[in-house]
Amino acid sequence: MGKLVDITTGPVRTVLGVLVRDKTTRKNIIWATDTYAALGDGFQDRQQLTEALLLSHPDTIMPRIDKSREAQAARTRKKADAYTPVWLCNEKNNFCDSEWFGRENVFNTMDDQHGWEPVQGKIDFPEGKTWQHYVDSRRLETTCGEAPFLVSRYDASNGERIEPLLRRIGILDRKLRIVNENAGSYLDWLKWSVRAIEASYGFEYQGDNLLIARANILLTYVDYYKERWGCVPDKNLLHRVATRIVWNIWQMDGLKDTVPLGRPFEEFHQMDIYDFGISDRIERKEEQDAAYCRIFNWRSNCPVLYKKWKGGKSWGKII
Repeated sequence: MGKLVDITTGPVRTVLGVLVRDKTTRKNIIWATDTYAALGDGFQDRQQLTEALLLSHPDTIMPRIDKSREAQAARTRKKADAYTPVWLCNEKNNFCDSEWFGRENVFNTMDDQHGWEPVQGKIDFPEGKTWQHYVDSRRLETTCGEAPFLVSRYDASNGERIEPLLRRIGILDRKLRIVNENAGSYLDWLKWSVRAIEASYGFEYQGDNLLIARANILLTYVDYYKERWGCVPDKNLLHRVATRIVWNIWQMDGLKDTVPLGRPFEEFHQMDIYDFGISDRIERKEEQDAAYCRIFNWRSNCPVLYKKWKGGKSWGKII
């Protein structure tokens, strides 16, 4: 059935150069792990993931379940790199939705063996709430890894693919199901499917995990597009979607709200008179502040510092 995540072909390859970007540093995301350091230059923890580097070593990017047991154990010891089984993701997402809808078993019903039966037919909404309200409700997955709470193409704990789409349990899966059920025209579907991504957030420390998370979200969008329209999105739409994903799924040290391992070093800095005294202190303060991660408020159409936004009343659910 092919790789769970393949960066060399299909939609991911089309926008790979976008998916490795970092909107805070305006450069690329970094490895932030020494897992691949033995491969030499380009794979050290502070070095950036580039399209050319990844395509020349395509097997470096693979879900945790496809890594060797030794590599999995090493990541768990060093970075607490462990993954939540899909049934537990489903249980937690169901809890969040029961609060939002005011009733249980909105999208599926779980059994005692951790299985679930998806609800058939169109989802009903409570009085005073619409399907658009649900799509726009913000959800955040902290330390998201491969983003198993946001999307559920496969069970991250064992690699089992989840099909058909009705059985998927991720936050974005639920939003896109709602869009498929309610958006009538193509333009309406495009508007609300993109808004579903704009309301789905997550951050991750390690660069390889982050890239997989971004790829999983992109491929999930493609799956629902194909189900509704019978074809793959064109290059322009993929770029539009990838840009939203890169803003919303970002690289961050969750304890500091900054990019991992500190602010990237400048390649070159020309010294002048303003590098001394008060002006220098002001510039250094601005550089320090620049290390704090930026995300995008799509409804206000402006970037914001995550550390200032995370405590806001309008944030939504955090998982």
